[in-house]
Amino acid sequence: MDVIEHPIVFTLFGILPVRDTVLYTWITMGIIVAAVLILKVIKPNLLEYLVEMVISLLDDAMDVDDLHPYIPLLGSLLIFSIFANLISIIPGIKSPTADLNTTIGLALIVVFSVHVYGMKKKGAWTYLKEFASPIYMFPVELIGQLSRTLSLSMRLFGNVLSGDLIVAIVFSIIPYFLPIALIAISMVSGLLQAYVLTTLAALFISSAVEINEEDQKIKAENAEKKRLLKLSKKSEKGTS
Repeated sequence: MDVIEHPIVFTLFGILPVRDTVLYTWITMGIIVAAVLILKVIKPNLLEYLVEMVISLLDDAMDVDDLHPYIPLLGSLLIFSIFANLISIIPGIKSPTADLNTTIGLALIVVFSVHVYGMKKKGAWTYLKEFASPIYMFPVELIGQLSRTLSLSMRLFGNVLSGDLIVAIVFSIIPYFLPIALIAISMVSGLLQAYVLTTLAALFISSAVEINEEDQKIKAENAEKKRLLKLSKKSEKGTS
């Protein structure tokens, strides 16, 4: 079926085959950039309101002290997934997220970002040590990371592809009003899937950067030791 197949559209520089998914991804990115530029000129207040709405959504999903370091990634993920899920309503264009390669790519970005943010917050050694505490849990943690990636990618891929397939099948049988209703349902589903993907990514990052009470106690003790050491050095200099 045309919804499932992803043929090569053209070859870049004579050596790089470009499939329709890549082309539709470029189109999606172009639409996003054009929409932002148009809103910036015509309705800057609306653009500001949309950004605040995204920040509010992420703030509800994450339990962190400072939300700003995570807004660029999670906001971009939310906006791209919304447009990528909904772009199939344009005749002749398929959703990039209906291709498993796209959803796996998004899932890998999320998983790697979780570890990067975790190591930046806790330190590389402290963060990695949590995966092997106790040591026999390390293989289990690796399996958990792999299953997390597969779960994120398969959930988005399955829901978007099933929606496109249902619309295509019904449209071929009853090409009138019923497909329009199904398209509306598919749009709602696309918005929901984008929300779920971004919320899960926010929760994963929040859990990675969360510092437990024991770590906080150790950090506080180390800070107190450094403070006392500085005071003792100053007192020694004063007496000398």
